[in-house]
Amino acid sequence: MAFRSYLSRKFTECREKSKVASSETDEDYNAFKDAGDGGTALSGIAEAFEELSLFIKTNNNNGGSDSSYDLGLKPLCDACSLVSMLFGCLGIAFKFAEIEYVSKVRDLTDASSRYDTVNNILDIDVQNDTVRTPGSLSRNLRRVRQGLDLIRAIFQNFVSTEDYSLKEAASTAYAQVCAPYHSWAVRTAVSAGMCALPTRDQLLLKLNETEESAEKEMKRYINASIPIIQYIDNLYISRNISLDW
Repeated sequence: MAFRSYLSRKFTECREKSKVASSETDEDYNAFKDAGDGGTALSGIAEAFEELSLFIKTNNNNGGSDSSYDLGLKPLCDACSLVSMLFGCLGIAFKFAEIEYVSKVRDLTDASSRYDTVNNILDIDVQNDTVRTPGSLSRNLRRVRQGLDLIRAIFQNFVSTEDYSLKEAASTAYAQVCAPYHSWAVRTAVSAGMCALPTRDQLLLKLNETEESAEKEMKRYINASIPIIQYIDNLYISRNISLDW
């Protein structure tokens, strides 16, 4: 009974907080419709990450290490903010992830007026010994990176076969990417919410994609996000900060 009461309380909190998160994800989705270029939300996300990925690959090909060149904080935040609507499409099972992701991206976006690059925020937190402190920008960046990787893993599973349901794709992805860092209570709540995930066809309808177009755009995001995720990881590693948190 105590745990059931806990879950009820968390879901109530979740619904209240999601009003803000849903408002922001709706704004992100509407931005695509207002663009008027005929593209879908998914294609817009893929394009944004391809631009960041190209910047990283170009610098790597020119002999730069991940810590020797700077990725702008605002361009990263702009791309990451577009991903928010994908969490919204997944429903209550990933509402915790959506709320955390949207909040962390917003904090990083606010910080981009003070710090030009991703390197800058890590340097400041290393100097102040606040890298892992709750609310620090370095910790926020770590959580946003996990959000990007979760979507990548879901997409990877989703396109692996048409027989793979969204529930199977999301459950496997969550177990790989997020579960190791979540408390038992959160893991249990997410597991309980998996039954509320949309079907494969319902997700495609929400994304305004067909099986063929979704596979194309998801693969674009997968390929573009990997260098960005690796870039962020290497910024921590180059400063002797482990990734087990």
